[in-house]
Amino acid sequence: MNKVFIAVLLATALAAIEGTIVATAIPSITTDLSGVELISWIYSAYLLTSAIATIIFGKLADLFGRKRMIIIGISIFLIGSFLCGLAQSMEQLIVFRAIQGIGAGSILPITLTIVGELFDTEKKRAKGQGWISMVWGVSGVVGPLIGGFIVDQLTWHYIFYLNIPFGLGSIFMIAKYYEEDLKKAKRKIDYAGALFFSVGMVALLYTIIEGSNTQNWFGTTSIILYAVAAIALIIFVRVELKAEEPIVPLSLFRNRRLNIVNSLTLFVMAIVISISAYLPIFAQSVFGKNATQAGLMLTPLSVMWTFGAIMGGNLIGRLTTKTIIQIGASLLVIATFILTTLSANSNELLVYVGTGILGVGMGLIAPMLIIAVQASASREQLGTAIGLNSFINTFSQSIGAAIFGMLFNLATSEKLSSFGKGDINLNGDFDTNIFSSEEIGQLVDIIANGIRIVYSGSFAFAVIALLLSFFIAKRKPV
Repeated sequence: MNKVFIAVLLATALAAIEGTIVATAIPSITTDLSGVELISWIYSAYLLTSAIATIIFGKLADLFGRKRMIIIGISIFLIGSFLCGLAQSMEQLIVFRAIQGIGAGSILPITLTIVGELFDTEKKRAKGQGWISMVWGVSGVVGPLIGGFIVDQLTWHYIFYLNIPFGLGSIFMIAKYYEEDLKKAKRKIDYAGALFFSVGMVALLYTIIEGSNTQNWFGTTSIILYAVAAIALIIFVRVELKAEEPIVPLSLFRNRRLNIVNSLTLFVMAIVISISAYLPIFAQSVFGKNATQAGLMLTPLSVMWTFGAIMGGNLIGRLTTKTIIQIGASLLVIATFILTTLSANSNELLVYVGTGILGVGMGLIAPMLIIAVQASASREQLGTAIGLNSFINTFSQSIGAAIFGMLFNLATSEKLSSFGKGDINLNGDFDTNIFSSEEIGQLVDIIANGIRIVYSGSFAFAVIALLLSFFIAKRKPV
């Protein structure tokens, strides 16, 4: 196998392992550092900076080369990971997760662009994307198990250090083996566009995420931030229309096929955060599992995602990209519907079946979305187009975290507060000296109902994704 491709797979493993390890550690982190009300920021700080970084690094890679920018991005990710491992407070962890997110935001668009360059036909690119998805699958299996074990045996601080050997190995191989043919030309960075885009998106996402935590969507601060976001994004559009080399070429939005693919990405990828964020909470709070066992409950998603990606690669040439995506979206509808039936009395098998079907659907869809983007953009704008899609991928999870957090809080906050006994741990460790057995049963029911409502939101997203899949332009693969 191409050594550069192996390095790309290692870099991909960084983001894959990070997501699953953190998911199983969230209950322990919030218990150790307190601040349950800040739980969504552990995800959101990472997603916020990652979303912005994806689109900026995609453009920088077009300007200065994939090799230079991915090495810089991985280095930032490793620094952030090391600092996260040292965090002693929730506030520190949130800041360091933001740094980590900047690095992570560079990895996805650049690695996908490199894969597009390494393989010269759509069928080969599909197999390459299948390998990328396979790494997500394998990392998704290994991550929760190792992460859960470390949390149970040591502390959550150590989970962040696992990124370091993967990152260093990837940097070494890219530096040594990746020979990029970068044409020398006069280049300009759209600093103004990057600035106003960042200000606008930070203001918008911060307001949405904070609103999901406090349920105060139209307070004075929120209104001011909405205004800042609107003004900054309007200026951003004006700047992009005049820029010689815009961060986001607005011509991309005139591409109907690309718009549909990006819209589909928005709804599909938002579903992922509902699983990774709330399934470990359900496993520990409702089923009474420890962190390692909660990690095991995430494995069907990762294993079947890998299976779906391999199957999708083999279907290229036999079925159109549109048909494969429609099959995947149909499976998402079935899976999320199964998860909406979860309750405190549900059989554990229901979780495994639902997440397994979801994994197959995601495995079929994810590589096809990238292939569709690659087929829709010119070579000169390939990095930017993939960066835009990667931004939407991460942005959708940011929005998903806010929406699902809002649903969970609406369903649980008032009821949990009515006990009048302070913060309620989400790791299933309910103090029997404080709560009676009857009260513990009530707590479990409240949390289970909140997560069921979260998955009702996921079901709605899956239905919308299925409807969008019918509007993808037909084109036989080459």
